[in-house]
Amino acid sequence: MSRTRTSIFSPLFFITLFFLIISVVPTFAAEIKPKRIVTENGIILLILERPSLPIVSIDALVRAGSLYDPNDKAGLANLTASLLDEGTKKRSSTQIADAVDFIGADLSAKATEDYMTANLRVLKKDVDAGFDLLSDILINPVFDAKEVERVRKNVLGGILAEKDQPQAVADRAFRSIIFGEHPYRNPVIGREETVPKITRDEIVSFHQTYYAPNNLILSIVGDLTEKEAVALVKKYFGKWERKQILFPRVGPPASFQTKKMELIDKDLTQASVVLGHIGIDRENPDYYAVTVMNYILGGGGFSSRMMADIRDNKGLVYSIYSMFDANRFPGEFAVNLQTRSKSTNEAIEGALAEIQKIRSAPVTDTELNEAKAYLVGSFPLRMETTARLASLLSAIEYYQLGLDYFEKYPSYINRVTKDDVLRVARKYLDPEHYALVVVAKQSEANVKEPPAPPPLEPGAKKNSPEMGAREPTSVRQVEQGAGGR
Repeated sequence: MSRTRTSIFSPLFFITLFFLIISVVPTFAAEIKPKRIVTENGIILLILERPSLPIVSIDALVRAGSLYDPNDKAGLANLTASLLDEGTKKRSSTQIADAVDFIGADLSAKATEDYMTANLRVLKKDVDAGFDLLSDILINPVFDAKEVERVRKNVLGGILAEKDQPQAVADRAFRSIIFGEHPYRNPVIGREETVPKITRDEIVSFHQTYYAPNNLILSIVGDLTEKEAVALVKKYFGKWERKQILFPRVGPPASFQTKKMELIDKDLTQASVVLGHIGIDRENPDYYAVTVMNYILGGGGFSSRMMADIRDNKGLVYSIYSMFDANRFPGEFAVNLQTRSKSTNEAIEGALAEIQKIRSAPVTDTELNEAKAYLVGSFPLRMETTARLASLLSAIEYYQLGLDYFEKYPSYINRVTKDDVLRVARKYLDPEHYALVVVAKQSEANVKEPPAPPPLEPGAKKNSPEMGAREPTSVRQVEQGAGGR
């Protein structure tokens, strides 16, 4: 039975909320004025004083992500990052863990597609010890052979566990199709056939090649003055010598100009589906218009068209969302959905229909205003802790978004028009050329190739109806006592 979606809020509510957010968010963002300093050995240092809590968060970003993994050694960047805190020239793995626990800090390291990050959160009174630990794992890891094998075993265990997760299986197959031979095709953690081949010498070489002060962005946020931060960086990172880094030549992935379907048979009661193609990179000038468009299409949770029509109105899926993964190079555009096996074809056709619909006619005023209100209003949540703010600062520097990003982000979103949304939908969504991966009991799903979408009508202007007092001893204790701000 078809049901009409009715908003519980009136248009006046969203107009009021929209103007309230416009007035509040710029004031909040205007208070964020980081300082940028380049040290003698090439470290890009970003400092933001936040003295309201006695906490300091440090985000160390090194351009050493899985983008630079050799294809037959996928997982090398991840293995290197995972081993940083498993022993140095000064401390064993156990000694590092004990030192972190003793000062009640958090210390971690991980790799992503484009870079790796090491993160430290520590109380102001223990910041000297924290800097000592962070610099030690970045500069002096030893990659002990026993630790390499232990961490490798853990990584392989995680890879094998993903075989029992239908969504993970679908995601891996999908990325292999759309990215072809590009490094983005490989999962950051690597593959079952590549991780065992990575040698300790290759891990050491990867670290020696990419880990250098002139390849480091160090973001420091919290109860630390600029003078104190600079002095600590000089004390613990000042003797680290810069080096010439020769990055492998990596370009953007080739555009996906075909249609390919991969059906993976598993004895399941429901189907996991991924559908999509190559998307955009983070520096694309249309990034903000695409963000608004995707929120309306499928990225806005229960506010999105896909969720409202395919799940709520038609009851075809358990969950559905769309996403653009914008990295240094164009990442994926993907629609992910879970559905009953027998509803697979109808759900896929529904997703493609929504993609074609948003390319065919302008979105409504209500949809546009709801999207902007949420995206601008939720922006401060990305900065509600010192750790989040430090991580965001590093990313802003890496993607060269400018230190005025905090102040300008609301205007980037608010200036997006209905014409912009239609333009980027037509430019970056392609319901004719895409990869489709279905993990299901194929005898029940009986997946067929979806029909071609109807042709666009460039002159169309109509749209569907609007739719509506004791001294704390750890970082966590301080944040909990302050309501986690």
